[in-house]
Amino acid sequence: MPKKQFKKVTNWVFDLDHTLYAPDHKLFSQIEHKMTLYIMDTLGLDADEANKLRHRYWNTYGTTLAGLMEEHRIDPVPFLWDVHQIDFSVLKPDPLLGAAISALPGRKIVYTNGTIPYAKEALLTLQISTVFDAIYGVESAGYRPKPQRKAFETVFSADNTNTKNGAMFEDDQRNLVIPKKLGMRTVLVTPSCESVPPHVDFITSDLTTFLRQIV
Repeated sequence: MPKKQFKKVTNWVFDLDHTLYAPDHKLFSQIEHKMTLYIMDTLGLDADEANKLRHRYWNTYGTTLAGLMEEHRIDPVPFLWDVHQIDFSVLKPDPLLGAAISALPGRKIVYTNGTIPYAKEALLTLQISTVFDAIYGVESAGYRPKPQRKAFETVFSADNTNTKNGAMFEDDQRNLVIPKKLGMRTVLVTPSCESVPPHVDFITSDLTTFLRQIV
């Protein structure tokens, strides 16, 4: 296990969705459904067309919202409020993960393409909110999403993140390209991966176990 690769890390950055909880919790699927409904109502599309557009914008722009803002001038505030009106009770407390993160030396933050209020609610439900020093959302970067370089630079500047002594944990490998270029250790959290992209240092399907092994 590459414990020595993290020996100098003092800045720990975690994505939220499908990183701090597994996809099978079906939290983000609720948001995807809400986004599809919002697109249907706003753009007058049927469910199939709206769902395809949601996927296309996510693939092209990094987030569905970024595509809607770019191509339809959608106001991000009501959109984000609407799509985050979901049932958080599908998440279960994860004290083992909380303990593993708490044991990491240095500063720990969450940086998500969701909003700060959404992240706070999710972390409270997971009962791990107290282990983090700060939370940053898409609004923290002027609604620019990961994987845009400017988004990372804005958040890391606001937090005084030392990327040379940093590590980034993500479920979307696109969002690890810039952190790697900035000198961070990069960890892809995923149930499966056919190959290791060059900008990904490590892959794990069990974040808690991985963190325990590098402390």
